[in-house]
Amino acid sequence: MHSSHGGHSGGTSAGARRSPAHNRFLVKLTVISTLGGLLFGYDTGVISGALLYMRDDLALTSLTEAVVVSSLLFPGAAFGALLGGKLADVLGRKGSLLVCAGLFLFGALICAVAPNVAIMTAGRILLGFGVGAAAVTCPLYLAEMAPADRRGRMVTINELMIVTGQFLAFAMNALLDAVIEDANVWRWMLGIATIPAVALFVGMFFLPDSPRWYAVRGRLEDTRRVLGLSRDPAEAAEEYNVIAEHARRDVSEDKGAALRDLREFPWMRRILWIGCGLATVQQATGINTVNYYAPTILESTGLGASASLILTITVGVVAIIGTVLGIWLIGRRNRRPLLLTGFTGVAAGHAVLALSFLLPESAFRSYLILAAMLLVVFFVQTFIGTLVWLLLSEIFPMTIRGFAMGIAVFVLWTVNAAISFAFPPLVEALGATPTFGLFALINVGSWFFVKKFAPETRGRSLEELEDDFRTHDAAHLVHEAPAGVRGG
Repeated sequence: MHSSHGGHSGGTSAGARRSPAHNRFLVKLTVISTLGGLLFGYDTGVISGALLYMRDDLALTSLTEAVVVSSLLFPGAAFGALLGGKLADVLGRKGSLLVCAGLFLFGALICAVAPNVAIMTAGRILLGFGVGAAAVTCPLYLAEMAPADRRGRMVTINELMIVTGQFLAFAMNALLDAVIEDANVWRWMLGIATIPAVALFVGMFFLPDSPRWYAVRGRLEDTRRVLGLSRDPAEAAEEYNVIAEHARRDVSEDKGAALRDLREFPWMRRILWIGCGLATVQQATGINTVNYYAPTILESTGLGASASLILTITVGVVAIIGTVLGIWLIGRRNRRPLLLTGFTGVAAGHAVLALSFLLPESAFRSYLILAAMLLVVFFVQTFIGTLVWLLLSEIFPMTIRGFAMGIAVFVLWTVNAAISFAFPPLVEALGATPTFGLFALINVGSWFFVKKFAPETRGRSLEELEDDFRTHDAAHLVHEAPAGVRGG
């Protein structure tokens, strides 16, 4: 089982042989489970517009405003990621997504009716638990359900749903603002999130758990049944044998206690460090300074508040375009070169941003700053955002997958919260030019990290990757995807 390319000559033909029923199942599975991603996007994006009205209603100070915004990220999403990783291992991927749906539903209801800052913060933390747990469980579930040749596209649809959720939040804020002539409009903005939460909860009852989770639990008949839902018989049988063999080995090594495994197996620790590093560099792109503060940054360049809000919608549009292009590229190009391209572009975007703040105030300067921000968003969404979530769902070995994904995503949200919290005081203390210059330098560092440590995962099954990590140093895994393998 140590062949690195075994069983993959059929990458394209397997995809071609799948029946319409198999494809329908994969589409249904992707749409329902990625509602978690949609909610994650909506709940992180909606606050930027809701804040404008909530300020007076809840008498927010600059401190309580920061608490309301960031409590979703930390402690919410950060600890939600640890919770989600644990739940995904104990209750299964399906059980964990059902819990997420409940958290999204109650969190949104509490936020929509919150009479004061304390209850609003509690609701945001509950939502954060849902966001963090879904951010771990959705990509894991999709990666484990997908045939190898479809894995890249299926997992990255989750990222598309996240940016779609953010775009919907920006658009819904503008729409409700125009339609509802009431200071309480923010309650509607936050409350609408209950609709996809109910859809996720109901939809998950119609889906099975992942075949790999069943196998580790010794439920091999369930593994066989679930594989049969989305693969032709020959492909299902071949994959079943590999999964069953890995599950037997995992159980015979008495693995499953993730912390003990990490102590015993240095290669697992190394993969976990690489995962945490990838999570850190994804957030160190500075993407969320743009997502959370775009209207503020634009307003500071001399544009009016309404113009700034409307122009912020372009951030959502560019994010969606970038993500769609990224999904298309992932099916055709190896992971590492795409990541390296991304960090090159992001560093350039931040450098342009840093320099444009040195120009005298004018309409040209405002639009140059907007263009540089859109450049950063484009490169992050096309080449980095999607790919890091995909790599995190692929690189961890099965027995610690939920736990390790939880740790990596905990790191991701903690870095996100720290950058989001530190950005306004940093700009105030240093000025915009040194702040964005610093981001440019950090992204150059990220480029070197990816060059040295990021493995190439395209076109290989999760089990093949695990065998390779076990027998080689991850740094040797930079070879090209096997010839003849497309997609994935």
